Amino acid sequence: MKYVFLFSGQGSQFKGMAEDICKKYPSARTVIDEMSKASGEDIAAFLWNMEPVELARSDRSQLAITAMQVAITAVLREHGITPVAAAGFSLGEFSALYAANVLDLVTMTKLVTLRGKIMQKYCEKLDEQSKASGSGCGMAAVLKLDPERIVEILKPYSDPATGIVFAANLNSPMQTVVSGTAEGLDAAEKLCKEAGAKRFIRLAVAGPFHSPLMRGAAEEFSAVLQDVPFNDPVIPIFSNVTGKRLLTGEEAKKNAVLHLTHPVRWLEEEREIAALANAATLLEIGPGMTLCNLWRDSGCAGNCHPTGTAEQLSAVIDGSRS
Repeated sequence: MKYVFLFSGQGSQFKGMAEDICKKYPSARTVIDEMSKASGEDIAAFLWNMEPVELARSDRSQLAITAMQVAITAVLREHGITPVAAAGFSLGEFSALYAANVLDLVTMTKLVTLRGKIMQKYCEKLDEQSKASGSGCGMAAVLKLDPERIVEILKPYSDPATGIVFAANLNSPMQTVVSGTAEGLDAAEKLCKEAGAKRFIRLAVAGPFHSPLMRGAAEEFSAVLQDVPFNDPVIPIFSNVTGKRLLTGEEAKKNAVLHLTHPVRWLEEEREIAALANAATLLEIGPGMTLCNLWRDSGCAGNCHPTGTAEQLSAVIDGSRS
């Protein structure tokens, strides 16, 4: 069987992530311990003991989710399941870079650790600036409204230099995520509902990711990456920034910076994956079933299977033997 690994992003984290997986598969705990050493953080405590409001911080959720993804990848590899292609949604792109050997485990762990800290710092700065307007900056999912329509109605508020809300994740024909300040999200909610959106759901993330509001974080992260080598991928891997296949390590490195300020073109990635990896089995690597649901809504052929619990992971492993 051929497998494509799809690594999930922030927002699906929960207290107790991967605990059942580590109890059943010791190799998963080994990976988490290795990443704890590389990051200087107690990742197991993030995964199992941290309350949702604290885990939602970028400096914690990014490392916790990535560790869970790499742990699941290790278990799958242990049972002979390896990817023929990989893609990651937002944060998940770093796990995809690891799966494609663009980054080794220690380098990837250190970069995710620094990325999370940088993003959290700028999120707090933006949040402080927007508190007077309401609940703070962040992201929200807009359901059942055409993505192009959303981009159109937000255009007056989306100037790259002065804008307050932006279309950030182009997920499916039925779901787009927007990023903005408190004022921007309030305006987007009003406009989208007036245009016919079924729901406007605030997400459990720390800031307005994938928008020009994160330009300061992108500049700081660019300096971090300056001397870090990115290898050419050994399997096909796809970019959130372009929606297309990444061909070189240098391209991956450039996009890792653009990633912070540019929208996630996930629907385009799904179509590229479907065209390249025909008849492959898709696996969502990480907590939740967000990517499985987005694949279902994409119109692309095939099914996506979750792996975020020991039961789900065992079902995939057992299925590979049949």
